[in-house]
Amino acid sequence: MKLYYAPNTCSLSPHIVLRELGLEFELIKVDNRSKLTADGRDFRTINPKGYVAALELDNGQILTEGPAIVQYLADMKPESGLAPRADSWARVRLQEWLNFITSEIHAGSAPLFNATLPEEVRAFFREKLFRRFDFLEDALNDKTYLTGSSFSVADAYLFTVLGWCEFFSFELNRWPALLAYKRRINARPAVQAALLAEASQ
Repeated sequence: MKLYYAPNTCSLSPHIVLRELGLEFELIKVDNRSKLTADGRDFRTINPKGYVAALELDNGQILTEGPAIVQYLADMKPESGLAPRADSWARVRLQEWLNFITSEIHAGSAPLFNATLPEEVRAFFREKLFRRFDFLEDALNDKTYLTGSSFSVADAYLFTVLGWCEFFSFELNRWPALLAYKRRINARPAVQAALLAEASQ
């Protein structure tokens, strides 16, 4: 398999999952500006959407969209426990979390990357995002991970998008449970290996 990624983007999530599962894969860096891969190809010929992540399977199929990729990977090794069985209520709950992270945290953070927005507009999006952090704080007050006591693909995704806070110049100190959660995920060996690999390419 090949994972197409760019540093400091949502592609870190499937990268973490690949390492948690111990699967063999090739990591291929994509330049988000030029849309060229590290080996000189036009990334848009791989993913016409033009953004990472993209997972190229050994049979040539390309899978895009992080939440779909991480569930596919987890199902390759169901014994890992990174995702519940596809026919279970627990899997529906996992998908609920993945959709929340996608629509409320990932998409909710996107406007803050736009430095040209007036401050009052940025403040609006920032406060909306903070309300979602309030919800996460309550959800994590009595849980180690989003779905309970076990690390899941949803945790890899939330950790990834929480990492963008540093680009917006705000800390998570206002949400102690969320901050502690982020630190727990950061300490995982697979997470550290993924971060190190992306920083060294």
